[in-house]
Amino acid sequence: MAPKKRPAAADNVAVKRARGQQADEHFAAKAAMEGPIAKVNTLPKPVSLPLKSTALVCIDFQKDFLDVGGFGHALGNDVTKLADECLPGAAKLLEAARSLPLAAIIHTKEAHLEDLSDCCEMKLSGPRCPPEDKRIGKVLAEGMGRLLVDGSPGNDFVDGAKPRDGEIVVPKPGKGAFFLTGLNEILRAKGVSHLIVCGVTTEVCVQTTMREANDRGYECVLVEDATASYIPKFKAATIEMVRSQGGIVGYTVEKAEDLARALQAAA
Repeated sequence: MAPKKRPAAADNVAVKRARGQQADEHFAAKAAMEGPIAKVNTLPKPVSLPLKSTALVCIDFQKDFLDVGGFGHALGNDVTKLADECLPGAAKLLEAARSLPLAAIIHTKEAHLEDLSDCCEMKLSGPRCPPEDKRIGKVLAEGMGRLLVDGSPGNDFVDGAKPRDGEIVVPKPGKGAFFLTGLNEILRAKGVSHLIVCGVTTEVCVQTTMREANDRGYECVLVEDATASYIPKFKAATIEMVRSQGGIVGYTVEKAEDLARALQAAA
């Protein structure tokens, strides 16, 4: 006799129960209750940042996106303006973070394994990819190495945003910094509840990471003059989306200098 098939309703109950039991393992740590707390004038409302459970996340300040001959250039973008727009602000954030008892300083870079085994077919050779000689793993410019491949010169960080000893580097194979990286486990182990976010590009890797973080319970602050896009109107639209509807994705602050001053005042 064939075994009785479980009712669909029973399967749904089991899935919901498992989801509830597992959810807490993926959520951000609780905000630190002791220690200095920075009060920051963000939009849509002020935010309080407990320094001991706040991390600075610098997203993809790498030559592949900021220099001629990198992947951003291969996509047909004018990459010459991004550095001037966002690196001075990022430098202010890094200087402040390195002088404070923050939980962590994180640097991400979009980087694939040499054999490209962590690059899905759609991203590598799908119908929306650049021409074949400008795709991931190809060499576009002498001295830059293979596009978006970990260890290539062009995959390294630009001057002004290079990690220092003790800071965490997270290579990521996708747009979001949580996909196949272990970042959530790193943050939870460090007791992180809040993220200060900067990097490139605003509407792609930065926004994707913020949305991933939001789903996991991290409070995020996007620093406007420490992020940039090849397409200015996309940056402006992303900032509005982040802080709309009461801050549905997170908070925004216009100037890195103002945020750095608030952090230092709290310490």
